[in-house]
Amino acid sequence: MKLSEIIRNCGVLDIRGREDVEITSVTNDSRRVGPGSLFIAVNGCGNDGRAYLGKAIEAGAAAVMYEQIPDQDHPRNQRFPGTPVVGNDGKGPVLPDGEGSAAAAGTPGRQITEVIVKDSRKAVAMAADAYYGHPSGKLKLVGITGTNGKTTTVTLLYHLFRHLGYECGLLSTIANYVGTRRSETANTTSDPVTLNALLAEMVEAGCEYCFMEVSSIGVEQQRIAGLEFRVAIFSNLTHDHLDYHGTFAEYLRCKKLFFDGLSPQATAIINLDDKHGEVMVQNTRARVVGYSCRSAADHCARILEQSPEGMLLKVDGSEVWTRLIGAHNAYNLLAIYVTALVLGVPKDEALVALSRLEPAPGRLETLRGSKDLSVVIDYAHTPDALENVLKTLRDVAPDRQLICLFGCGGDRDKTKRPEMGAVAGRLADRIFITSDNSRTERTEDIIEDIKRGLDPAALAKTVCIADRREAIRTALLLAPKGATVLLAGKGHETYQILGTVKNHFDEREIVLETFKTLESC
Repeated sequence: MKLSEIIRNCGVLDIRGREDVEITSVTNDSRRVGPGSLFIAVNGCGNDGRAYLGKAIEAGAAAVMYEQIPDQDHPRNQRFPGTPVVGNDGKGPVLPDGEGSAAAAGTPGRQITEVIVKDSRKAVAMAADAYYGHPSGKLKLVGITGTNGKTTTVTLLYHLFRHLGYECGLLSTIANYVGTRRSETANTTSDPVTLNALLAEMVEAGCEYCFMEVSSIGVEQQRIAGLEFRVAIFSNLTHDHLDYHGTFAEYLRCKKLFFDGLSPQATAIINLDDKHGEVMVQNTRARVVGYSCRSAADHCARILEQSPEGMLLKVDGSEVWTRLIGAHNAYNLLAIYVTALVLGVPKDEALVALSRLEPAPGRLETLRGSKDLSVVIDYAHTPDALENVLKTLRDVAPDRQLICLFGCGGDRDKTKRPEMGAVAGRLADRIFITSDNSRTERTEDIIEDIKRGLDPAALAKTVCIADRREAIRTALLLAPKGATVLLAGKGHETYQILGTVKNHFDEREIVLETFKTLESC
């Protein structure tokens, strides 16, 4: 594909060199550059992609794209280049001799086209969208944003539409799917090149729908720029990611940007029971549909009854039994149902498909074993999510002792730590505070932050064990017969990050091993 076609919507300020050069790939990772590549140097968080321009050119890049540093005397402007050098053919600039230049790479005189853009983050998204043939426009793309419920909602939408016979794609925190082919994911919302490449694979595989999580960080970093969403869902907004956004107002603003960018052909589906729901769509051009479990709305649901095996819902006047439990899942299921209707699924078909759904991995996932223990693994890692899960477990098994084991991630939002401690102190009968992904923070310091939210009564029922494996074993060995033990925070994850090392850590394995120990006692 010609460079000129790729950069058409990239906010180009200046071009130095030929625009008709043929591009063989688009990447923002210098390690993936090959002959003919367009390398886009993105200004990331604490990382300036321009530092890798030389490496990309040495690897054979035909063109490079980057933001101009405002200071014209900055060394980077001189090196890449403030004053272009005319190539051997007299038609365009090449990098001057020196470290990282074309001459230094052993190809003196090789012409490199330089594209200077206003915003490198947006530019890489628009370039990837163009290079892969605008794949989002060839799918019915559904995105969901909110603090809690994103993974459950998109995963269940993926399974619901597969039950209905459609080929689908899924882009989630747990994994990405192109049809039934799974690949691992590094972020809730992938980088734009990966994202558009996956969407293009979905188109090639015959997928009609794609369901994806849209994070506030992904929106702020322009990862979804250029994508055409058919449906956008807002679930809820509570405390999270303030380590990145700084303030709750900024966190909200980034979520709202998703809806601000929707086209008039899109539909925005909002939770009207969340006070931020209507704020999200104040400036949207999309059609707005509201849902509620508490008041009048376009679509409504309420819980008629629930048990550990599932719950009976009344959805738009019709009863449906589902294997999921909890008020938070009533909202997730209602959002799924409304999305199906918006996408043209008849009501009766949508309700039947809803009744067939199983919980997403690591979301209220239950293991049962010795001493009649119920061990529940859930990804709850915010105060609101932890409260939802604890209330659900209390509601469905009020006579069981409720034990809560959790930690908080290191190098992340510290302000939620005492809040999570307060939630556990209020709702659990016994508490085990331990590690999560401590990263480069001391686990003991994180535990102290959590303990600040506990009053004296809560502290009296709290045990602190930094080693999560030992904490799980201890919690299960000390649990009375018939107790419910919640392991919160890790969910689907099968690893634990301590320091900078990612270690294998699967809570299911630890629980099953401990059950064997209990059986032998």
